[in-house]
Amino acid sequence: MPPDCKRRAGRPVSEPMSQLGEGTAERAASGGVVGSFEPEHRRTAYYGWACVAAAALAMVATLPGRTVGLGLVTEPLLRDLGLTRDAFATINVWATLIGAAFGLGAGLLLDRIGARGVLAALALLLGLVVVWMARARGAWDLIATVTLTRGLGQSALSAASIALVGKWFDRRIGHAMAVYAVFVSVGFMMAIPGLEAAVRGVGWRAAWRGMGGVLACVVAPLLWAFVRSSPESAGVPMDGRSDGPDGAEEASTTGSTLWQAIATPAFWALALGGFVFNAAYSGITLFNESILAERGFGASPAGPLVVIVFTALAANFLAGWLATWWSVTKLMGVAMCLLAGSLVVLPLVRTAAQVFLYAAAMGVSAGVVTVVFFACWSRLYGRLHLGKIQGAAQGLTVLASAAGPKVLTACHERTGSYAGAFYACAALAAVLGLFCLALRETPVTDAAEIDE
Repeated sequence: MPPDCKRRAGRPVSEPMSQLGEGTAERAASGGVVGSFEPEHRRTAYYGWACVAAAALAMVATLPGRTVGLGLVTEPLLRDLGLTRDAFATINVWATLIGAAFGLGAGLLLDRIGARGVLAALALLLGLVVVWMARARGAWDLIATVTLTRGLGQSALSAASIALVGKWFDRRIGHAMAVYAVFVSVGFMMAIPGLEAAVRGVGWRAAWRGMGGVLACVVAPLLWAFVRSSPESAGVPMDGRSDGPDGAEEASTTGSTLWQAIATPAFWALALGGFVFNAAYSGITLFNESILAERGFGASPAGPLVVIVFTALAANFLAGWLATWWSVTKLMGVAMCLLAGSLVVLPLVRTAAQVFLYAAAMGVSAGVVTVVFFACWSRLYGRLHLGKIQGAAQGLTVLASAAGPKVLTACHERTGSYAGAFYACAALAAVLGLFCLALRETPVTDAAEIDE
């Protein structure tokens, strides 16, 4: 083979055909040039989109470990086990705090053994824990199972799900994360009413047991069947590259370490942006009815939530498009400013129109934050240690989901109103927004470059 052909192939001539990219052996046998990878991968759809769908399925599978999922069975569970709300709230806070650490472990495994095995194993384990929770007979069973559902679902499986998309996409990461966010939103909109109907129809234990069975016997096998850990593991080029599978291999061996990422201002700007948003959003959605009642809003509290959901879906696409050519830190800055504005307005709303305008602003902020938070880590820090970096950032959002409701209730108990908490959070969001807008984004994709 001439030197230029060997260079395009990126492999010694003696390398076994079975180790080359998919389809190259067939091309060589038919007289084709082994190194001409580019025409081959254009003939079929990029497999990364199948992984986006699988990642969204994995995120929806975290429902039993999320506040909204646990909230569907809280009341019948407390009656069944004879526990008070205060006791359950204490269990939930500690379970959430401990569960946040699971994200780091999942990220480490993701980088070492790949997304396929990690996602399938987490879905299987989460399903088994949910079945165990359905058989709970006392407080200790509940402590163990809630902690594990929080850790395996809300923290570990969420981090692995988001990181999978980052492992597959580069140039079109904004588009991919927008599609992923829409799939996740639609998935939750289908799963939540379904689980709620099952709880009402057959009781929380049977519904929870059925959910566990679906996770272990349906979701886990599907993830194992369809997920591929990275483009190089499937023998296809990294999205946005034209240098064949070798380009994907090169991309997978470059990137910042977790500690190098943590040392950059951009990591904390984006991670704290996600923290502030999740703290505000979890508190508002959990106590939505009480918050709106304080403002004299007598209509169904579900109305503003619907507005938030659908404006967030529209903002997903807008943010995905903007992320392809604009700085992700500046996008986060815009989202934080929108969040600050909506939180300042919320204690002042008086009419239904004002409530829905606030909900629209919150929804746009939610849509932008979601896409940016999903897309930023691989863009700024590469793919080599993406699992650990994503896990650390995801752990902060899990902590936020525990802190937000606590801060809101503490403020209401001391002052008789939620307004103080909203103003404080708005001020923090505004400061973060201005910092993100002023921050100069410097993508770092090679750890060796930092050391130099």
